[in-house]
Amino acid sequence: MAVTAPDWLTRRRLGARGPAVTRLGLGGAPLGNMFAPVSDDDARATIDAAWSAGIRYFDTAPLYGHGLSERRFGQALAAHPRADYVLSTKVGRVLHPPEGEPPPTIFTGVNDLVPHFDFTRDGVLRSIDDSLLRLDTDRLDIVLVHDPDDHEDVAQREAFPALLRLRDDGVIGAVGCGMNQVPMLERFVADIDLDCVLLAGRYSLLDRSGAPLLATCAERGVGVILGGVFNSGVLADPDAHASYDYAPAEPAVVERARDLRKRGAAHGVTLPEAALQFALRHPAVTTVIVGARSAAEVMLDAGFAAAVIPDALWADLERA
Repeated sequence: MAVTAPDWLTRRRLGARGPAVTRLGLGGAPLGNMFAPVSDDDARATIDAAWSAGIRYFDTAPLYGHGLSERRFGQALAAHPRADYVLSTKVGRVLHPPEGEPPPTIFTGVNDLVPHFDFTRDGVLRSIDDSLLRLDTDRLDIVLVHDPDDHEDVAQREAFPALLRLRDDGVIGAVGCGMNQVPMLERFVADIDLDCVLLAGRYSLLDRSGAPLLATCAERGVGVILGGVFNSGVLADPDAHASYDYAPAEPAVVERARDLRKRGAAHGVTLPEAALQFALRHPAVTTVIVGARSAAEVMLDAGFAAAVIPDALWADLERA
């Protein structure tokens, strides 16, 4: 019986000009206390476990824990030679003291800074300076414009040109954009000299709406980072984690996930194994980032990526 050979420990270049990244990366949102607190010790153990597993690509953002995730990555990665790993962060939200009552946030136990949307040139430059300090590093390998959904015009006029200039001057390595939607990313790929995109949640076993974008990226030599491959939980366990896109999953979505789980079980494959490797096997996808809040979760993700999956399952899923 034919099987898919896992290759997640190999490195691939991110687009035509970007750095070479491991095919599995660690995402930093959970280490910013997303939805629930993570202790400093557990955060450090999570990053250490990712390193021990062979992960050498780490992604974070100022938004995640209002700077907490960046600080935790900076502290943990300081133990390793800077040339041995790839680090990405994002621009588009600058942290300021609150004016009045702080707005609601999905991050718990945050400090007294709150994120403000700012896609101007000055905002981008300040964001990068602040991130370098929190990450305790002298360079950023990848910088992504973060969720400019309601700020497309200023992002095109100011944020991207500022980043492209920094890339051309050698200050940052690669420029991209991270979003949960496809149409705007398609416009950016067509109009801007991007190195990569980070697409979250739109190419998975449940949602394949990102497939045309992936094809365009392949044609243009733009690297693809995929996030949200478990669609915020339902593709990890549709019974214990019945959430989809950070909201309670509709009954039809849960039933679809259960059907996918049943199809996988017929081939000896768990649902999260199929979900993670479905994302990895697309030829346009350079790397997949997974979030984790403990060393145990990192090891689970590494196991999902390393599982041997029969090609018959992929054929079955194509017919589903």
